[in-house]
Amino acid sequence: MNPTRCGLVAIVGRPNVGKSTLLNHLLGQKISITSRKPQTTRHRILGVSTRDELQIVYVDTPGLHRAEGRALNRVMNRAALSAIRDVDLVLMVVDRARWTDDDERVLEEVRKCGKPALLLLNKIDRLEDKAELLPQIARLGESGVFRAVLPVSALRGHNLDALEREISSSLPEAPHLFPPDQLTDRSERFMVAEIVREKLMRQLGAELPYANAVMIEEYSERERSTHIGAVILVEKEGQKAIVIGQGGDRLKRVGQEARVDIERLLGRKVMLRLWVKVRGGWADDERALASLGYREEN
Repeated sequence: MNPTRCGLVAIVGRPNVGKSTLLNHLLGQKISITSRKPQTTRHRILGVSTRDELQIVYVDTPGLHRAEGRALNRVMNRAALSAIRDVDLVLMVVDRARWTDDDERVLEEVRKCGKPALLLLNKIDRLEDKAELLPQIARLGESGVFRAVLPVSALRGHNLDALEREISSSLPEAPHLFPPDQLTDRSERFMVAEIVREKLMRQLGAELPYANAVMIEEYSERERSTHIGAVILVEKEGQKAIVIGQGGDRLKRVGQEARVDIERLLGRKVMLRLWVKVRGGWADDERALASLGYREEN
């Protein structure tokens, strides 16, 4: 019998480089929400992939960035940095075509942590000529930080088999940390709140700043359905009007789209009620953030 192998693999990078999309494709199931807006991921989320003797525990992290003006940004940065310290392997994800100051910040942290690391040049499906990647692969490969530099497409699944082979060869012999059928360490309540927040971000586009959060206030199992009540928090009355929309249309669309995904997640009928509350300054108050589940270990 082959020995079991298991390890923690952090997925890090600046905001909006495709970390959550990568995690979802590696797991073959969606557990981390996505949108085109940077900083969609705010929490550290574990995704568990178990195949025979191999178990890979992926750690999806908020995007690391230099700007830390708000308490929410500082908390997200700490969550990402704490994840790097505790893993067996780091995957640094970058956009294949852009290198920014925030990428440089992530590279500094990966170098400092001293963990084995792979660099993933994401979104290669948008390149017509893959040879354009060669100078960047050479430059970053010579940095001495990475075991390998891999071009991938998280969205299309390109080259993920090669990535998984690199990961599996890097993990130690160790007992599995989770049962073979467990996909994440997060609760259903947490996943439901994240689904609502994803639909909100996708509906609003650039209309609403990042200062919105979702709290689950009711979660009860009935004989034939699950009843859920969720509060969307914003900072200003004007933002509340934007979320609700004319005649409540926008909030209704958010609820309809969220309910479809929640029913798929839970495998049963869902009765979902949403309402919007104003709580000024919550994104600048670390105590308020802690009450909403934003903690360094998250």
